[in-house]
Amino acid sequence: MDDAVRLLQEHGDGAKILAGGQSLIATLNMRLSAPQILIDINKIEGLGGIALKDGFIVIGALTRHAEAERSNLVAKHAPLLAKAIPQIGHPAIRNRGTIGGSIAFADPAAELPACLLALGGEVEIAGATGKRTVKADDFFRGLYETAIGPGDVLTAIRLPAATPQMRCGFGELARRHGDYALAGLAASARSEGGKLCDVRLAYFGVGLTPVRPRKAEAALANGDIDAAVAALDGDLDPPDDIQATGKVKKHLAGVLLRRVFKQMVEPRA
Repeated sequence: MDDAVRLLQEHGDGAKILAGGQSLIATLNMRLSAPQILIDINKIEGLGGIALKDGFIVIGALTRHAEAERSNLVAKHAPLLAKAIPQIGHPAIRNRGTIGGSIAFADPAAELPACLLALGGEVEIAGATGKRTVKADDFFRGLYETAIGPGDVLTAIRLPAATPQMRCGFGELARRHGDYALAGLAASARSEGGKLCDVRLAYFGVGLTPVRPRKAEAALANGDIDAAVAALDGDLDPPDDIQATGKVKKHLAGVLLRRVFKQMVEPRA
């Protein structure tokens, strides 16, 4: 890790990290990225694996999507990820793509950044000044911009382990399975006395980063799904793109909120 950090500092913007390569190789092929060197971190020890530690599920940056998809620890203690990962691309992509790579790339239409935000997770980062932890609410700064600075390497993510009171939901709408979502929603909450508390909603595909609709969260905590959907009009401002207009995306956001809310309030099996 020290060597990787040193090389990043030495080469600055001329260096790119290679992990699973599912985003980087595509940008190289399209000439959207042209680094002077690639720093392959796949042989660095300690960057993979999934563990339950001190009430958190800790997932190493080099953990492949497919490994997390098959993990019993993820299924039991991070059920939101278990719902979301099968929606990522196709099996070939999930076999190579990494959890850390998806979070670090921070594509606003990707599933895992939204899940990290919805769960109130944390990101572990190593850099020249040592290691630090950044909360998900502070991690995503703008379009493909994160709290990862020059010379930094994302080493792991930490997700609060699910409790019996936790409720979660996930949904996305895409033209074809494996395509980036026109709109998607990851959600978590705590069930208390038949009500949802500590509601966290994270939309993807509707902004420059994953978006938390704060007014809708408050309405959902009051159990008023109609008010929550209505609040999205002020919470979200999706831009038009080649897939859909902002108006369509906002409508889809409301459809997803109703579907995800139903998942969260249905009796657990």
